[in-house]
Amino acid sequence: MSQHTASHHDHPHGEGHGHRHAPGHKQTHGHDHDGTHLDWNELGPLLERQAEMEGSAYADAAAWLGTLAPVPGVRRILDVGSGPGVVTGILAEAFPAAEAVAVDGTPELLVRARERAEARGLGGRVSTLHAELPEGIADLGKADLIWAANSLHHIGDQRAALAEFAGLLNPGGLMVLVEGGLPARHLPWHIGFGRPGLEARLDAANADWFGEMRASVPGHKDEPDDWRALLADAGLTPAGTRTFLTDIPAPVSPVVRELALTHYGRIRDGFGDRLEADDRAMLDRLLDPADELSLHHRTDLFHLTARTVHTARKG
Repeated sequence: MSQHTASHHDHPHGEGHGHRHAPGHKQTHGHDHDGTHLDWNELGPLLERQAEMEGSAYADAAAWLGTLAPVPGVRRILDVGSGPGVVTGILAEAFPAAEAVAVDGTPELLVRARERAEARGLGGRVSTLHAELPEGIADLGKADLIWAANSLHHIGDQRAALAEFAGLLNPGGLMVLVEGGLPARHLPWHIGFGRPGLEARLDAANADWFGEMRASVPGHKDEPDDWRALLADAGLTPAGTRTFLTDIPAPVSPVVRELALTHYGRIRDGFGDRLEADDRAMLDRLLDPADELSLHHRTDLFHLTARTVHTARKG
């Protein structure tokens, strides 16, 4: 069975266990791991808006990469798990001599990536490539920079995949993994009803779900998330790790509020029996537009998250 690499974000506005992850997003052949069909016409715009919301953090990460790899020498970039191509464009802007290739397993998202690049005047340097991973890694072609954001953990044998990616790098090329970080926060510890600490309990449920998801991926190999060691084992020289923050304080824009509503709605629908009855009731209140303490009306809603970027260079 092939494993798609669908997007930078496993879930629109989703996070947990240090991963951008929640039930009902990452998929195989257009379906989630539980077999649920995913509507990419619905999810695509949400993914695009989330990546745009965190665009400044991605731009800072791309600028940092420019200090690790000679900007004029980067001629081909692979954005593995590109989704709708927001980060593809950011990388293309940061490395103006490069062709940036959006690589994804979902055709609908690649259409959005092409349209986005054309609209931003990058159509001549941004291309798209449909690929099933890990089977299709060998066909991606050589690159000077490979960016894989929250996609590697959807490949069963991460060590073998990293070795294959390393084989695609030109001498001096840079492998970039965006994995881990911190779960996002949107609400204060005490939200005015229910038990305080709701988000910490959601994180715990999400961590359990993530472990089950990883174990269900075809060809799964149980590996610690020691990305520096895995990159070194792939024959690369670790070149540094940094974490980039997205900090959107209250009061938030309507777009950020919409993404928060989507996030909590999908958690409520996806976690089911993983949550205690009182926590499900809290989510119901947060999502009820008639409730004055819901996400629709709260003035204390914010978005705070951190994404960790690991790099390694080919000798």
